[in-house]
Amino acid sequence: MKSSSTWRFVLKIVGLSLAAAGLICLLVGFWDKLAEDAAAVKSKLSGKCGCCSEFDDFDDDLLCE
Repeated sequence: MKSSSTWRFVLKIVGLSLAAAGLICLLVGFWDKLAEDAAAVKSKLSGKCGCCSEFDDFDDDLLCE
């Protein structure tokens, strides 16, 4: 009986290790897409859009003279 529970424990550890390795492989494989999505979410949450600038209302030609 004791060897049966030992093998179950060993198989659980092996299964958890394989599942963790699979998750790590997925994370490494899709890292570039995850980083792009995280940057897009960060920019949306910060309230800044890529199409407008906070200095659009200034006339740069008058500042340089």
